[in-house]
Amino acid sequence: MRSILWAVIPTVERVRVRYGETDMMGHAYYANYLYWFEQARGAWCRARGYSYIALEEMGYRLPAVEAHLEYKREALYDDVLSVKVWISEIKRASMRFDYEVINERTGQLATTGYTWHVLMSGETRKAVSIPPDVKEMLEREPVSESERQE
Repeated sequence: MRSILWAVIPTVERVRVRYGETDMMGHAYYANYLYWFEQARGAWCRARGYSYIALEEMGYRLPAVEAHLEYKREALYDDVLSVKVWISEIKRASMRFDYEVINERTGQLATTGYTWHVLMSGETRKAVSIPPDVKEMLEREPVSESERQE
């Protein structure tokens, strides 16, 4: 089995704050960070040669069961954000993804956070232990962008 060290290598997904993602104060609306976290998790999977669809085709689901965010600095309309994501912990049936969001305009840390996800059977909708084939997927070495399944 490969080392879990590959799982902690971050993947970075760039997102641009769209006008409709801002609030009346002109800031990126706080809940949108969860969408950007999801987008970054998808990129993290693709960097390892698979997608959420592959997990679903294997009969699994990976719902978020906990989310935590800390807002450090503002992000405004048209700012480009680098969302860095990595797995910080894997347990019997769950995993924690951590995030750092850097505002490319300012170069400063805008937000940090994490989400916990539980692997569950798509059929029974109950948590299942992470089987060896899924663990291998989580522990894969990231592949180059040209090798990714887009």
